[in-house]
Amino acid sequence: MTRLPSALRGPLIALAALLALTTAPTTATATARTGPGPGAPANFVRLSSVDPTILQEIRYFTRHNFVGERIDGYRQPVCLLTRPAAEALHRAQLRLRPRGYTLKVYDCYRPQRAVDHFVRWAKDLDDQAMKGEFYPDVDKTRLFADGYIAEKSGHSRGSTVDVTLVRLPAEPTRPYRPGQPLVPCHAPREQRFPDNSVDMGTGFDCFDTLSHTLDPRVGGEQRANRLLLKTTLEETGFVNLAEEWWHYTYKPEPYPDTYFDFPVSARSVATAR
Repeated sequence: MTRLPSALRGPLIALAALLALTTAPTTATATARTGPGPGAPANFVRLSSVDPTILQEIRYFTRHNFVGERIDGYRQPVCLLTRPAAEALHRAQLRLRPRGYTLKVYDCYRPQRAVDHFVRWAKDLDDQAMKGEFYPDVDKTRLFADGYIAEKSGHSRGSTVDVTLVRLPAEPTRPYRPGQPLVPCHAPREQRFPDNSVDMGTGFDCFDTLSHTLDPRVGGEQRANRLLLKTTLEETGFVNLAEEWWHYTYKPEPYPDTYFDFPVSARSVATAR
């Protein structure tokens, strides 16, 4: 093989290395990362801008949740979602309203800082202020092992909703009063916290196997209500989490591997959306 003069050898080696870098195939790495910046990507919207008729009761903005206080990152009680998920909810709403129902969302996009708040709370075994309602039969030491609390949530990817059905005309839900007596979330509907939702067999965020969507112990009207919600949302592209009758994720997700951390606030999305 003919050797190059030493004066040319160095520049040609550098050129070859540069060509190798620029022509190599790019591999997309699926990693769990926190989205950069204070605001949402361009295709996040306020649900109310897509369908103002869907009711919103954003529980983590209030103290009526399993932690017992407003959750980090919830600056306003608004539902933010990726546009495809919001439009799919709108299509489901159009199917339900002629049948005398409306959707109601309890939670939509959830920032990572909120999930971190849940994790801190779960590790504090002395804080059991809301046990009587939300996890009456579950030892708090089991929350991670049993899957009720995790360090990442699909909600942080922006296409997951916690949702229920309300009969029309919708009656208001009585405001929660901190310190009021707590009733188990799996008690009969007339005894537990008076939500204006149809009877789903348990309340929202009930840490119990009765919350499994197709639990065989849930029958009659309660099962029919769960199946109506499930069938309608599946027809518009959502997939249910089998352990929670209220939990649905739109597929395919625009951000299947990204966990965002911008706050829940109308200002997090562009004012034009």
